Amino acid sequence: MTTTQPARPGEWFDDGMGLDDIDPTQFRMDITTDRYTDPEYLQREHENIWLRVWQVAGRESELPEVGDWKEYRLLDQSFVLVRGKDQKIRGFVNACRHRGNMLCRDGKGNAKRGFLCQYHLWSYDLEGKLKGVLREKENVLTPLDKEGLGLLPVSVECFGGFIFINPDPEAAPLAEFLGADVVELLSPYHLEEMVTVLDVREALNCNWKVVMDAFEEGYHISGIHPQLLQVIMIDPATTRYRFFDKHSVSCAPFEVAGKKYGLEEQIEGIMGLPETFPSVTAVLPRFQELVAEYRDRNGELQLPDGITPRTLLQAATRETLTGMGFDVSGLTDAQMSDNHGWVLFPNFFMTVRAGEATVILAQPHESGDPNKCYWHIISVMWLPAEHREVFKAEPINVEDPGSFKYFLALQQDYEQMPRQQIGLRNKPLKSMSLVKEEVVIAHYHSVVDRYLSGAAR
Repeated sequence: MTTTQPARPGEWFDDGMGLDDIDPTQFRMDITTDRYTDPEYLQREHENIWLRVWQVAGRESELPEVGDWKEYRLLDQSFVLVRGKDQKIRGFVNACRHRGNMLCRDGKGNAKRGFLCQYHLWSYDLEGKLKGVLREKENVLTPLDKEGLGLLPVSVECFGGFIFINPDPEAAPLAEFLGADVVELLSPYHLEEMVTVLDVREALNCNWKVVMDAFEEGYHISGIHPQLLQVIMIDPATTRYRFFDKHSVSCAPFEVAGKKYGLEEQIEGIMGLPETFPSVTAVLPRFQELVAEYRDRNGELQLPDGITPRTLLQAATRETLTGMGFDVSGLTDAQMSDNHGWVLFPNFFMTVRAGEATVILAQPHESGDPNKCYWHIISVMWLPAEHREVFKAEPINVEDPGSFKYFLALQQDYEQMPRQQIGLRNKPLKSMSLVKEEVVIAHYHSVVDRYLSGAAR
């Protein structure tokens, strides 16, 4: 009797859309440059996008204890996220209901006993309810409506270990915003079980959408990341795409066999992957063992049909992660090696493979200057319990531009993006002209257009 292996969500790639299946005329392939340089355009985004959408405000692990809180700033808005006694994370407008004083300062802290406004000493519990008013009997003519004077709530939900916040009082649930397909496809990665191993935020001299655009295509790899060509060769014929209402996912397989590099060069490229994908370090010992099985007496590598450095990396990854106690049963073999590039509107890009993910968050600068923004890099990795505290990273806010050195591929993007912004500011340049391989950018900007027109919520 044979049993049928249940379908895995990642199998969408096997018959996913290729470039030839996509009609690029359904999206605008010319993107006007004013959306990167015009302060009025940025203000329209503030009102029609940022105050109306779910966006990542951090990781749940940042608030491990009851009373732990952190501030989330969005342009001129300030919110506080806090873990309550019931372990639920809630969000509030960061302002006392008495005179509007900023309630929480310094970015993060613990308020196990509740929040105390330092201006007139009004106090609130972790659920936002008003607890006490200084000299209440002497100052209040009629009984205070303490229920009505609690902190103003803001919608907060969690998914994949990330804290999402939506400033819109009429926000639909996060699951509805993401969509059932997105939740189904991302759940098998078990992002909520991963540990933050890099958490860096820095101001950049470019528009926030320049950051998003940079990570929505692989067309630039040959020019900006030549070191990756030993393990990934962007082939438009093998790249696959899937578009949702607001979001998208795409993937270019890690496979260069039979192309530019020979077997030994591919092995060398995989051995160098930890510089960009740190979790591969744990996989390499088993990978080397599997490679050794196919070397003859003279050390020459002979791989039979169906076996490639890619498939050996996949096998080593599955064996290693499973052996360490991480459930990868819901992921395909391809997801052991291939990074899927996720775009969650408006500002979340993630490359994810079995056991690790790197997230890039882009956000406008509070100055209102469209030529500035913040990028926030969060890398997460699955680690056995005994190693989590050792590798867990604390948040870093980079104050001195250029002082923090990112891993190679990110450093190359970091240096490239401000150069593009300089070019976009040239007045005669009215638009960018996208090619077919940049269809994800075109889809992304179609969502931007829908929000700015009021057609999306």
